[in-house]
Amino acid sequence: MPSHTQMPAPNPQRPTQLLTQNREMRAIGVWNWTLPAWADRFPDGKTYNACPSAGICRIVCYARNGTYTWPTVKAKHQANLRFVLDDLPGWEQAMVAELGRRKFRGVWVRIHDSGDFFSNDYLLAWLRIIRARPESNFYAYTKEVARFRALVAPNPPVNFLWVYSFGGTQDAALDIERDRVADVFPDEAAITVAGWHSQEASDLLAVLGPRLVGIPANRIPHFLRLLRGRTFRSWQAEVDADRRQRLRGTTEPGQLPPAAHHRGHAA
Repeated sequence: MPSHTQMPAPNPQRPTQLLTQNREMRAIGVWNWTLPAWADRFPDGKTYNACPSAGICRIVCYARNGTYTWPTVKAKHQANLRFVLDDLPGWEQAMVAELGRRKFRGVWVRIHDSGDFFSNDYLLAWLRIIRARPESNFYAYTKEVARFRALVAPNPPVNFLWVYSFGGTQDAALDIERDRVADVFPDEAAITVAGWHSQEASDLLAVLGPRLVGIPANRIPHFLRLLRGRTFRSWQAEVDADRRQRLRGTTEPGQLPPAAHHRGHAA
């Protein structure tokens, strides 16, 4: 790999600025790296899945709604992913170089406001980047439980914090008595009743606040109708139970499991 101190040669098809700030992140001084949400196609027809462990979260994902779907925004996020997929060493070099700028000293960087650590190689690249820039702090939400247990938890960088988020296919591996976990609730009142702690005041509370992290659901009407007053954790548990029932062959022929109509929205 080329030296991390040398900027890579410009490529007009690659993003020249990797870290950005939206209004919410700017308010708390956090920078952000973004990939596309879940699965889609690049303009050339090649498919990708940036959230391979997504479960019910993909049905009501904020990053598959609103401004995230605008052509210019989607193109930017896909360009980020394409850079990673086409030239992982070059992307790593570019990220380390960008983080070397004075403005990133002492700041927090959120890895993914959409997307996830979709492969071992990609996660390992991030761990090298984080260790190469100890003057910055990094955090992430992730549903890649097994990957983190194997590659991060045994020897995490001191400047990297993470929270496991419910709503994925690996929910059953999470332990709310031990793990730092985040769950989406219908509203702030539901978070309080459950005895969890909201991160609404600052996204950094997801990793700096109490271990049980509550996230109030986005007030998108059709998403709230699908949520039906549940948390992501409880909804995913329903879907997992339905799947186990079908695998045991206990669903009557022609009978739709209770959550089947929700799954249809993910197509």
